This record gives sequence, C-alpha cells and structure tokens, in this order.
Amino acid sequence: MNSEIDYQKAYEEEMRRCAELSDQLVALQRERDELAHRLAVLKNNPLWKMTKPCRDLVFFGMRTKARIADCGGILPTMKKALDKPAQIKMKKAYGTLSFPDQATRQLQSTTVFPKMVKISILVPLWNNTREYQIEMLESVLNQTYQNWELCIADGSDEEHHYLSQICEEYAQKSGGRIRYKHLDHNGGIAYNTNECLSLATGDYIGLFDQDDVLHPSVLYEYVKAINEQEADYLYCDEATFQEENINKMITLHFKPDFALDNLRAHNYICHFSVFDRKLLEGEELFRSVFDGAQDHDMTLRLTDRAKHIVHIPKLLYYWRCHKGSTSANIQAKPYAIEAAKGAIADHLTRQGFAHFELSSTPASATNFRIRYEILGQPKISILIANQNHPELLKACLDSITQKSTWVNYEIIIIDQHSTDTALWEEYRTRLGLTKEGEMSSPASLQNALSNKGILQSPDEKLTLLSYAGDFNYADMMNLGANWAKGEYLLLLDNDTTVITPRWLEELLMYAQRTDVGAVGGKLFYPNQTFQNAGLILGLGKDHTASTHHQREHAQCKGFMGRLCYAQNLSAVSGSCLMVKKSLYQQVEGLDPAYATSLGDVDFCLKLRKV
Repeated sequence: MNSEIDYQKAYEEEMRRCAELSDQLVALQRERDELAHRLAVLKNNPLWKMTKPCRDLVFFGMRTKARIADCGGILPTMKKALDKPAQIKMKKAYGTLSFPDQATRQLQSTTVFPKMVKISILVPLWNNTREYQIEMLESVLNQTYQNWELCIADGSDEEHHYLSQICEEYAQKSGGRIRYKHLDHNGGIAYNTNECLSLATGDYIGLFDQDDVLHPSVLYEYVKAINEQEADYLYCDEATFQEENINKMITLHFKPDFALDNLRAHNYICHFSVFDRKLLEGEELFRSVFDGAQDHDMTLRLTDRAKHIVHIPKLLYYWRCHKGSTSANIQAKPYAIEAAKGAIADHLTRQGFAHFELSSTPASATNFRIRYEILGQPKISILIANQNHPELLKACLDSITQKSTWVNYEIIIIDQHSTDTALWEEYRTRLGLTKEGEMSSPASLQNALSNKGILQSPDEKLTLLSYAGDFNYADMMNLGANWAKGEYLLLLDNDTTVITPRWLEELLMYAQRTDVGAVGGKLFYPNQTFQNAGLILGLGKDHTASTHHQREHAQCKGFMGRLCYAQNLSAVSGSCLMVKKSLYQQVEGLDPAYATSLGDVDFCLKLRKV
C-alpha cells in the first residue's frame, strides 16, 4: 500500500515538473516570437531602410540596438500620427463637450425620480494641492442631481493647512452638504476613507479620489439606473487626463458589463463606484491590511453580495494623471501589487477555491493570471470534423499527441465522405491497422467505415465516424458528441495546431467551474497575429458577432491589457471550444439550422440561459 502511495506521489511530482517545464518552454517561445516581431518591424520600416546609408556611415562596425514600442514600432506609430486630429476630436467629445448644455441641465436638475436617493460621496484627503482640491469640489457642486453630500476626512499635515480653510468655505457654499472632519493623524487610505464613512448619512455610498473630476451628469445617470434597474452597485467608463485639463486625455477606458473573471484579474471597475449602503452591513468599507488595493478588495466583496450590478456605458469620471499618482505609474506604489494579490486570494478563498496560483501578466504588475486547481483526471473528448486535407489533419493530430501534457483524452474524427487516398492512408496508420486483412487498403478502409459507421484504434484513443450528409458542422459535432466517452467535449477545427503544451489544462480548469458555460482559447494565424480572442456581439459586417483584436500581433497586450488574462465574453469561437458534455446535452448541442457559421454564437447564448 505504501509503495502505491509513494508511486502516486512520484507521478504527481513528475507531472508538476513537466507542467513547469512546459510553462518555461512557452515563455521562451513567446520571448523569441516577440524579439522576432520587433526585429521584423524594424527591418520593414521604410524610414529604417532609407537611413541605412547614413547609419552605415556613422555607425560602421558598431552594433545598434533599437527599442520598439509594444504592438507597434515606428511605422504603426507614424500611421497613428496621421489620425491624430481625429483622435483629438474624439477625445474632446468625451471631455467638456459632453457636459450638459443649459437645457439638458435644467431637465436633469428638475427630474423627480420615485426614489430620490441620497448619495454620500467619500473623499479621503491628504496633502492635496490647492488647485486640485478646488476642481474636485467644484465638480461635485456642479452635479445636475442635487441630493448628495460630500464627506471629507482630512489627514493632511500642517504644511497643507489651507485645505481645511478651502473645505470650510465650500461647506458654507454647499448649504451644509459638505461634511468635513480634520483627523488628528493620517491613517492611510483605508483608515481615512472609513472615517469619511462615519460622516455619511446617505442611502448610497460613492468613492471619489481627491485629485479627480466628476462629469456633471454622473449622479443623475446613477440615480436613473437605481430607479429603472434597481441597481445596488454601479460603475461607469472613465478616462485618465494630463494634470490640468480633462480634455487632454491619455487613455479612454470603456468597460464591459459586470465580468467577474476580468475583475479577478484586475480592478477594471475602479472609478466611479457607487453602491447601496446595505451591502456594507457587517462589513468594513476598506480593510487596512489591503492598503494599496483597498478598492479592489472592497469591489470584490461588495459585488459578491450585490444583486443588480449595473455598468453605465458612458464616460463620466476623469482620473488625473500626475507624478506620484497610481494612474501615472503603478511602481509609485509597489505595495499595491502584493495588496492586490492578497485581496484576490482572499476573494477566491471565500468562493471556495483552493490551491490556486496568482502571477502578474505582461500587461501590468497588477494584472493577474489565475491558475485554478484541476479536480480529478476527467476525460476530454476532442471532436474534429474533417473532409480530405490530409496535411492539415496530420499536423493537427501530431501537435495534439506530441505536445499535450494532459493524457486522459480521446480524439473523435467525424469524416464527411472524404476521397483523398492520402487521407485514408493517414486514417489507417492512426487506427493502428496493418497492411493485411479486410482494411489493408485505403479503399477497403473507406468501405468498412461506410458500412460500420465507426472505427476505433485498439486503445480506443482514436475514433473515426462516418458522416454521410451534406456538410453541416452542427450535425457533425452532435454526432461526435453522441459517441464521446469524456466528461468534457472539445470542439476543434482540423486546421489548428497546438502551441501550448498545457492547452487542455488551461481550458479544463475553467470548464470545471459551475459558473462557466463554454471556454475558448486564443487562436493565431501562422504569421503570429490574432485570429480569434473571443467573440463580441454586435461586431462584424452583419453586426452579429465577431472577434476582437483580430490581426494584432501575438505579443499585443490588447485594450487595457485584456489579451493577457482570462476574460468573460458573450461567446467563444467553435474553432476551439470546451464544454461539459452534460451542458452540451442539456441545450441539445449545436443547432443544425446554423450549418456553416454562427452556430457557436447561438450555442453560447443558449448556455448563458441555463
């Protein structure tokens, strides 16, 4: 018995080592690809080619080094520069040009909602500049919705004594709606914000940074959503801007509706969080142990409790970027990285996860990849529809068998009356058949499959099914699913090849979760550009659904880093899609009405209703 236990431990340790080596291999391959991409961009740049004689003259015999920006380089930067006027115009449209005119302000300020909730805006104050302080206060006073209070807890030192004078002056101007408290010491963000909360009397709580600016209509839009959607946690889109002028925007952050995996990876919600005070019952607002990521911790805790999380798809918050601010440089607050890891780990533990791993992604030190524990050794049935194209299928199967570190899988090929002799020879070899007997030739093998409908390798690792109808991807996958012995199904195109050894584990660890329907992987073209990174509804020529970041280079980090971590999407591509077999059967598989396209979108939307 002890020898069996020792053997199992040795096996598990060896598998762990294999997984680590696989990760290292993938990391080195990605580093190689990134360097090759940078070199190619540099060499293909017309400006670089034109200046070659000058470089040869000036730097003869010397090695040169070039730094090229991520997902770009000189040429793409030049192209972007050509669009600069359009970019400036677009950014201005989200700045002061989006502020309500007099008529709109009058309409919003006189609107009477069934619930005229009071919103307490909390601002922990510490050594703010005079100009930023006044601009912050003015943005609150200028709100079109007026049932608010501003609660300020000031931990500033004596050198910044003018802040108390400014706050007291504005408190009088606000008719008592600004509540100010000077603290006897600066206790940090968590402590100071909790002191703000002690001043609050509102139904809803809003969190606001001392050097930022609110859009005049933000409270109106939030109260509107509270009344129309019973929202108990709200957030909006935001922008960072250069120190003095909100129209000089640096980044525009357009956010998805509530996406739990995105939130676990990084605090995409950030500003401007407003929530029902009832969500705090029995809970602290900010916990000092997570100073630096206190808002991420709070958002994870409160969204766990919330019943109606609403994203207002409008840019209504302006995050000032200046020296020393987190928006300017996360390294200004290195402790925030460890605090964020702690907050996410605490959340995952509350949700019942164990033995997970957290690591930073290339996008940012505070963007995290989460590796979940895989439970058991479930079998995965890989379903591949095929007709002819022996070279594609061979490359696909070779990559699966040679690179996969997960061993408990079967491959089911659904063949639609292929005629290529080379393909049938490939089938014969894969099935482990000899050149003697009733299936000794490609023709006899083809006849045997037509008559029996199914052939299997001796170890049942490979199954070959015959599909006799006209091409219908949904019907072919449904046929394969009926024969599958695995707990999980993986729909896979025959022209794909595996590049990540732990690909099955990466898909499986998400497919095992009870809150996940389908899981898709990132797909690349042979030239190392994105073919698919998940589907977004409403995109594409017919405005049905399409992938995002298509044709971007594999090293591209994506909009707000979203290509570097797992994200929630409305649908994933059927080119590489994993799902529990039980869920597949529950929604009756793919709909044959979608014979060639959009079947994956329809399937994913059905899963979302389960």
